Amino acid sequence: MILKPFKREAYLPLPVTFISTISETGVRNIAPYSCLMPVLRPLDLVCLASALKRDTLANIRATREFVINLAGVDMADKVIPTARFSPPEADEFELAGLTAKPSVQVQAPGIMGCYAWMECRLFKEYAEPQYVLIMGQVVHLEVADEVYQPDGSLNLEKARPLMMTGSTQGMKYCRAVDLHRMDPFGAMFPNGKDPLASKYE
Repeated sequence: MILKPFKREAYLPLPVTFISTISETGVRNIAPYSCLMPVLRPLDLVCLASALKRDTLANIRATREFVINLAGVDMADKVIPTARFSPPEADEFELAGLTAKPSVQVQAPGIMGCYAWMECRLFKEYAEPQYVLIMGQVVHLEVADEVYQPDGSLNLEKARPLMMTGSTQGMKYCRAVDLHRMDPFGAMFPNGKDPLASKYE
């Protein structure tokens, strides 16, 4: 099956995150974002893609702060309420029926009910005619105790991360499943040692 190139997101499962920001006048905003990824290991940077006309982008540019809220499947019903257009003066926490979680390093609040929160500051921006790439530096990372495992990994069965794939009609929600198999980072190197191992100590 040969498809149009823009349909790539239908075959690349993506995380569904909620980005919370606050405007210069103190209005709280939430928007779902899936075009998001960490930037290499073990850097503290994340990259997200945004359309040009977004309150989230305007708030990040104004305050240089945002929170990436990592949600489980039980928050699938909050995607459309936070994606739907609302005037800039509307409090989207109230519109979506979500509770704010006080942040530690940034002014923008997180969202209660998520399993992890990345408080970020704007590191760099790459603007193109149709989109903007936002590089954020994670200044505070918090994970719910119940999903954190002793080896530093995420308990997928408890977190049940919300994900999605695209289709011709819209978004299909899904989640990651633990295969109960792992390979050490060192396995990629001839001497079997991970050169970045000290960063994790």
